[in-house]
Amino acid sequence: MADARIPEKPALEGLEERWDAAWHDQGTYLFDRLRAAAVGRAGVYSVDTPPPTASGSLHIGHVFSYTHTDVRVRFERMRGKTVFYPMGWDDNGLPTERRVQNYYGVRCDPSLPYDAEFVPPFQGDAKSLKPADQVAISRRNFIELCESLTLEDEKHFESLFRQLGLSVDWTQTYRTISDDTMRTSQSAFLRNLERGEAYQALAPTLWDIDFRSAIAQAELEDRDQPAAYHRVAFHKTDGTGDVHIETTRPELLPACVALVAHPGDERYQPLFGTTVRTPLFDVEVPVLAHPLAQPDKGSGIAMICTFGDVTDVVWWRELDLPNRTILGQDGRVIAEAPDVIVTESAKSAYAELAGKTVFSAKKAVVELLRASGELEGDPKPFTHAVKFFEKGDRPLEIVSTRQWYVRNGARDEVLRERLIALGQEMNWHPDFMRVRYENWVGGLTGDWLVSRQRFFGVPIPVWYPLDENGERIYDRVITPDLSALPVDPTTDVPPGYTADQRGVPGGFEGERDIFDTWATSSLTPQLAGGWQRDDELWNLVAPFDLRPQGQDIIRTWLFSTMLRSALEDDRAPWTDAAISGFIVDPDRKKMSKSKGNVVTPADILDAHGTDAVRYWSASSRLGADAAFDPQNPTQVKIGRRLAIKLLNASKFVLSFPVPEGATITHALDASMLTTLDGVVRDATAAFERYDHARALELTESFFWAFCDDYLELVKERAYNRADVGQASAALALRTALSTMLRLFAPVLSFASEEAWSWFNDGSVHTAEWPTPLGIEGDAAVLSTVSAALIGIRRAKTEAKASQKTPVQRLTIAADAASVAAIRLAEGDLKAVGRIAEITFADAAELSVTGVELAPAEEA
Repeated sequence: MADARIPEKPALEGLEERWDAAWHDQGTYLFDRLRAAAVGRAGVYSVDTPPPTASGSLHIGHVFSYTHTDVRVRFERMRGKTVFYPMGWDDNGLPTERRVQNYYGVRCDPSLPYDAEFVPPFQGDAKSLKPADQVAISRRNFIELCESLTLEDEKHFESLFRQLGLSVDWTQTYRTISDDTMRTSQSAFLRNLERGEAYQALAPTLWDIDFRSAIAQAELEDRDQPAAYHRVAFHKTDGTGDVHIETTRPELLPACVALVAHPGDERYQPLFGTTVRTPLFDVEVPVLAHPLAQPDKGSGIAMICTFGDVTDVVWWRELDLPNRTILGQDGRVIAEAPDVIVTESAKSAYAELAGKTVFSAKKAVVELLRASGELEGDPKPFTHAVKFFEKGDRPLEIVSTRQWYVRNGARDEVLRERLIALGQEMNWHPDFMRVRYENWVGGLTGDWLVSRQRFFGVPIPVWYPLDENGERIYDRVITPDLSALPVDPTTDVPPGYTADQRGVPGGFEGERDIFDTWATSSLTPQLAGGWQRDDELWNLVAPFDLRPQGQDIIRTWLFSTMLRSALEDDRAPWTDAAISGFIVDPDRKKMSKSKGNVVTPADILDAHGTDAVRYWSASSRLGADAAFDPQNPTQVKIGRRLAIKLLNASKFVLSFPVPEGATITHALDASMLTTLDGVVRDATAAFERYDHARALELTESFFWAFCDDYLELVKERAYNRADVGQASAALALRTALSTMLRLFAPVLSFASEEAWSWFNDGSVHTAEWPTPLGIEGDAAVLSTVSAALIGIRRAKTEAKASQKTPVQRLTIAADAASVAAIRLAEGDLKAVGRIAEITFADAAELSVTGVELAPAEEA
């Protein structure tokens, strides 16, 4: 009688919903804290799971990389580890603010009062609205909308991750905007401040004029933009002629503080130490030497402006030059001219620029230069790389602002070397990703800018005393007691003050800036692991075993987390880093929202089933890019076929009951299990070195050979209870199935659980990872008999006969060892091939000849 648990027609449809509910009800993936405490840190496997940005929708890249992590986690769980696999949601930051603006049609204006009755004008697509048409609302109203929308996004994300079968402990979650997160983030910063690792400075800052916020080095990307060289004449102060420079930023002429050339450039050595006067604005500036100047670029001599690009900042700092910034935080030329612009004609020229955008100011300066005869020839167009905020739409400008920084090794050689050493102590998968980290650390040019002029995020927990004129005293910041955290300085009152002293001379003012999102995300181990909140948990999970992430955020998330851990604990935050590759479209272009080639995963999961998509993901090695074509997802289809075959093969194998006391007595069965032992050893070794793709490849290859060859060879014997070898066949089939389901479980999580439930209690995902059985068999028996079976099938095909056609006799030619192996399974071979008589001949290579089919009437 068939087992009632086995369906009449196994199918993949519906498995995700059913097993997700079962895993939830049974607590299959819960972190067993008591067991963890009993086994200690060595028995725990902890994951610093990437918190996806809760602003919009997940894409196929999330499915790809999160599956890689889940496959590893399931392997470790089955190996007996107590797994700590949390999930976080990265709520705050610019992407969330932009999504709220585009969703509700609003923008934040901190000067406005809170409106408790406010209803947003849109509840969906307001992306087409211009900023001027967005409704201005108070900061509190804006934050409430951010909170509301991210909560909805998180629900959708969790639903999709559950459909994907992530074995996350959903009781271990955090949000990067919660009170606990704020407390942790603010506490870590105050400790940085106390140790002198955090500081504030007024300095040139990369600035996004749309977001009106400072941007850190790690958030930059280069984009090719059209530009033009303008050949402009500076006038020697001794009246002996002009010096021509070629610039792409003529609009910054009012901010010029020097000319610079390479110290070895003979053309300009006579000018070093002299001065020239700027065109239009008639300001005297020095001609200086610096090795960063490029003799082969333009005319070989450049103007230094405050500030045109990051090289200007280096020159300004190292040559100790004045600051004549003319651009405001809105990207427009400020109204007040630098005090060195004194002549009436210069003031008049500057007045024509004041209030203009960079684009309009450039156009105006070019017209003025052409009119004054100080522009030589026409501009020469070209294309060059320009710095953008990775999420911005316009080139960054450099303005002088006061910001908060954390020391990161850019100007501290000891810290830099320590960060490199910690990276070398870790295991990187693949190892070459370590070089990207080291290159980033080695190439740092400035400390980590952690403040942002935004709204939805963790407040920077400081206040400033005000002097008798109501001006901030920046070098005497007021900090809260750690027990008072979290605080919001814009509403909370610092110790020693009263609320009515806010904003008045002799009183205080709260910091309005918030932390950069990476300043909080850099603490994901601490947020998930209970740092300063749950010491027992922290000691059980930290340092974490695994940091999985994308290669593009090594410079941001991985580095910043390493930095915080180094500063706080002088150790790496994890032992291993697993770096996934990119998802690319059929043209091998990286998928990204900005390119419009992103594929959302829900339809793919619904159409093909989760296991099929997990198979596609797990087929790619860490660090390797994977192509995805939604119109023809070949690898996904292969995965679906494999998952369906696993169900059907499992049902077939379970149709053969195993007699009590059965043992392995047949050479073919022992050979198959010996071969499977080798697969178990090799797949386990592949998993241990974080090569899940190789483990899957080995398992899948054996499985198809098992189904196509071994299962066909033994099914007649397994059916025939009168055969002395029936018990051996049934036991071997059941043993192999148990092993294969566990080998497949990390990847085909739903199909393997379904089939496992047909003959086992409990989950396959908490079952013991297979180990070699040690059955003494000759692997050559299975491989040789399989080769003979392939030869028999080919012979029938060439004879245009059905594979069910009986064979009166045939000859197998092979060497002595192969013949001996085939004789051990001759009965199985005759049964599957319906062969009456097999004769053997000696030959160097195996072949099947002399096939004599039975007469048609016998067939």
